[in-house]
Amino acid sequence: MHPPPLITRYLGRRAYQPTWRAMQTYTNQRTPDTPSELWVVEHPPVYTQGQAGKPEHLLKPGQIPVVQTDRGGQITYHGPGQIVVYVLIALREVGLGVRALISAMEQSLVDLLAAYDVTAYARPEAPGVYVAEAKIAALGLRVRRGYSYHGLALNVAMDLSPFANINPCGYPDLRVTQTSDQGIQADQTTLARQLIQYLKQHLGYIM
Repeated sequence: MHPPPLITRYLGRRAYQPTWRAMQTYTNQRTPDTPSELWVVEHPPVYTQGQAGKPEHLLKPGQIPVVQTDRGGQITYHGPGQIVVYVLIALREVGLGVRALISAMEQSLVDLLAAYDVTAYARPEAPGVYVAEAKIAALGLRVRRGYSYHGLALNVAMDLSPFANINPCGYPDLRVTQTSDQGIQADQTTLARQLIQYLKQHLGYIM
C-alpha cells in the first residue's frame, strides 16, 4: 500500500497573520481528496498567544506585535533565524490521534538533533523539545474536523532576547536555546529539509 500524498511548500519569509489565515482557509475548504501539506516558513518578529494563553505570561512586548491565535498552548515568539513548519494533515489518513501527532513531531526534532550529536528530549507535561533543560523547539496545534494546522518552531540562529520578555509557553524563567548555540553549523535551509524528511517518516508519509 502506498502512503498518502504529502506536499511540502517552502514559503520563505511571510508575515504571521496572513499565513495563519491561509491555514484556516485551507483547512476549512479541505475535502477527503485534498492532499495534506507541510508549510515551511520564517516569520518577522511576532508573539503569538494560544487559545488558553494567560496575559500575565506577556511581560513586556515592547514594539513586537502580539497576535491572539487559535492554536493550543500559551505564548511564544517567532522571528528570523527560526524554522517554522505548519503541519496541515488529515489525521485519519495516517492513523494518528492528537497525542500521537504531537509525539511524532517531537521525535522528528529529537532525531534531527541526534544526527548532529545533540541529545534532546520531549517533556509530556510541557510539549516541545529540550536540550539540557533549555527549550529549543516549541509546538502548538489545532485540530478541526480531523485536520491539523499550526505546528512547530525550531530555533536555529536567531536573536533570543525577545524570549526574555515572555514566560515561554507559560513557564517563568524557562531558558531557551538554538541549534547554533549547540555546535550545529548546518544552515537553516539544510536543517529545514532534513527536518521535513524526519517528519514525513514519523507522520507516516514515508513507508
